[in-house]
Amino acid sequence: MDEVDQQAFFDIALSKTYLYAVDMNWELAAEKILTTMMGHLGFQIVVVAENLDGGLCLNISTEHSKSIIGRNGDRLEDIQYLVNRILQKHYPESPRVKVDCDQYRQQQEDDLVKKAQELAVKVAETGKSVRTRPLNAYYRRLVHNALTDAPVETRSSTSPARYKRIEISPK
Repeated sequence: MDEVDQQAFFDIALSKTYLYAVDMNWELAAEKILTTMMGHLGFQIVVVAENLDGGLCLNISTEHSKSIIGRNGDRLEDIQYLVNRILQKHYPESPRVKVDCDQYRQQQEDDLVKKAQELAVKVAETGKSVRTRPLNAYYRRLVHNALTDAPVETRSSTSPARYKRIEISPK
């Protein structure tokens, strides 16, 4: 995302135009924040809210999904960040909301868990450690949880970077 796009996101997201009624619950507010923000950016979207184990997921349906997802889901992460920032400002007790677009994130999570399990089998067979690609905190948590019952150990790198690798090694 270039600097102009990023500035437009922040200008819209942090403006004073989002004043929500006190009686609106946080789930409806999250959906309204997302719909309003995307409307200001010129996207016609349909939002479907799903209550999952981990909380609320707002799934965007649109014909412009590639533009919303961005490269490797970067723009989708930015949208989720802004929705959560605005939501926390108005509803401090609300949990984090996950934003998905045409099931992109769900597919990425399923693929990541499958890949982690395949790596665990490879490590168990060969006895050699392997490292994943750099992952954000949420995806690292998914990998650690997916491999809790596997005959391998997982450990994240200790670098101060936002994206870190997980080393999968034999027990």
